[in-house]
Amino acid sequence: MTDAPAQARMAQLPLALRPRERLIHQGASALTDVELLAILLRTGTRGRGVLEMAGEVLSRFGGLAGLLAADARQLAQVKGLGGNAKRAEVLAVMELARRALGQQLAAREVFQTPQAVAQYLQAHLAHLP
Repeated sequence: MTDAPAQARMAQLPLALRPRERLIHQGASALTDVELLAILLRTGTRGRGVLEMAGEVLSRFGGLAGLLAADARQLAQVKGLGGNAKRAEVLAVMELARRALGQQLAAREVFQTPQAVAQYLQAHLAHLP
């Protein structure tokens, strides 16, 4: 991550360290997975800043791939994602990511390698039990 401590509140961070501002000025590739998820989540919970919450979510699911495979029931068990609005936003972004990956892979004329087949199937089946 950056020099910003995970437990810091966004308002306490200098503008140059805030993920949203860094995204705008430096591009998405300059941010960590935690920072990108924090932007999506927007707010943390009482006593837990959004950066800390994002870190805990990624840790719980084993990173972005695990989060991508999580379903609504699993997300509802995370403190701060129990409400419908925030959970729905996370689910919508994950579905958009799956669809985008699927479109990229499907646009190829043929699958050249077993890894390409695995990526395509993982994108479409990872969220299923």
